[in-house]
Amino acid sequence: MNISKEGLTLIKKFEGCKLEAYKCAAGVWTIGYGSTKGVKEGDKITQEEAEELLLKDVEVFEKAVNDAVKRSMVQCQFDALVSWTFNLGVGNLNSSTMLKKLNNQEYDEVVPQMKRWNKATVNGERQVLEGLVRRREAESLLYEGKEWHEV
Repeated sequence: MNISKEGLTLIKKFEGCKLEAYKCAAGVWTIGYGSTKGVKEGDKITQEEAEELLLKDVEVFEKAVNDAVKRSMVQCQFDALVSWTFNLGVGNLNSSTMLKKLNNQEYDEVVPQMKRWNKATVNGERQVLEGLVRRREAESLLYEGKEWHEV
């Protein structure tokens, strides 16, 4: 499967787009919609280049979801999982209880597990971040085929 326009819209909403390189919270040079590969201080791109980078970056996460999920999915479920993985990484997908529940056909447990991933380390301390709570809520709604845009 490949991500749909709806899935890309969710990623764009929560990632935001910056056309000049900046250091993200983790101290990594980043540009566009969260691209990090080969980015260095002073880099600048156009909006069109940001869109192209996003599509190229998303391919990695599409493949990861396609490889990891052993059950059939509808488009909205795939989109939500790609967004989740884009934000949290392939390693977290592969080690997540969410994936285990999905592959074990414990479908009622997928969304609650998805929503658990709402913390980040800030000043050396694990904290729930409102932005991650909102993103997980949007991804959960999308996963369920519901309206998520107002989150």
